Amino acid sequence: MNRLLPGLAAACLLGGCATSSVTLLPTEDGRPSAVAVIEEKGKPVDAEISMVNSKTALSAKPKPKAFDPEKMKPKQRGLLGILPPPAVRLTLYFVQGTTTLTPESLPSLDYLKQEVARRPGVEVQVTGYTDTVGSSEDNDVLSQQRAEEVLTALTAQGIDPAVMSAVGRGERDLREPTEDNVSNAANRRVEVVIR
Repeated sequence: MNRLLPGLAAACLLGGCATSSVTLLPTEDGRPSAVAVIEEKGKPVDAEISMVNSKTALSAKPKPKAFDPEKMKPKQRGLLGILPPPAVRLTLYFVQGTTTLTPESLPSLDYLKQEVARRPGVEVQVTGYTDTVGSSEDNDVLSQQRAEEVLTALTAQGIDPAVMSAVGRGERDLREPTEDNVSNAANRRVEVVIR
């Protein structure tokens, strides 16, 4: 459903205009967006526009064509010229049963600091996870502590805590599904999204 929202807004604005164009952009996480034309001038049509970076007339048989925004003239770019950079997603890993980052994850903190510094109006979302070792209740607490540990580390790097939020998801949303009480390094993580 989320992948339809960017295109849906454009379709709503252009509703009833058979010769109007719709420009689709990728969603925040880079997945393709899409628009389905349900009715055109009161007549049902069967059309879906789903090619990323495509511009297509609303018609029963759309023929999407890709375009490169970099090749457009500045006045043709319209909203494309003021879009924020795409979200950055980074995963940090933890030593089992602790809030200690693995040595391999430590250099990522510098990268996150640089990425936050280059974005005006930045928002940082930190989500902690665990593997399935231990009780669900304990893992909820540990995942929250991991997320807050990353916030503390980013704050120590000079990032304003007011632009960051942290949440713990425990053993929900496992990266690698496992049975209960299975140690798994890929699931002991914090995911950071910078917008």
